Amino acid sequence: MIRCLALPVALVLAGCSAGGGDRDGSGTAQAAAKTIPVTVHSASGEHRFQVEPARTVAEQAQGLMYRTDLTPDGGMLFAPYPPDGGPPRETSFWMKNTPTPLDILYIRADGTIARIAENTTPFSEAQIPSGEPVAAVLELVGGRSAELGIAEGDRVTWPR
Repeated sequence: MIRCLALPVALVLAGCSAGGGDRDGSGTAQAAAKTIPVTVHSASGEHRFQVEPARTVAEQAQGLMYRTDLTPDGGMLFAPYPPDGGPPRETSFWMKNTPTPLDILYIRADGTIARIAENTTPFSEAQIPSGEPVAAVLELVGGRSAELGIAEGDRVTWPR
């Protein structure tokens, strides 16, 4: 699901599109048991989600590939991004091997949303760029951002 513009990370994260992991679409009990609260503070109110953290290179490479068990208030938070450390950087995600449309929220180092890619196309290999350096990425079920009134510039918080 991720393909970073920086070559070393791109090579490591290329596993996102290569497959592996949970192919039956059910997710894992272990992943479901390990969630963290994420809140998006917007003009329309506070929107709370319980998301799976993706902190390591391996977790970020797997992302939400093959998953069909996403809930409206679930998702995945890629933080820190990049997982191997360093300053925020521009990135590009894709939807290869991802059957569920997603909203991809690219988050700046200050916690504000830089860009929202809404209702991404399942299984697409088209690059979805962040447009600027980001420190985290939040993936939600496709359409949730518009449904809740979440917009670019809104603030995202989570326990760090």
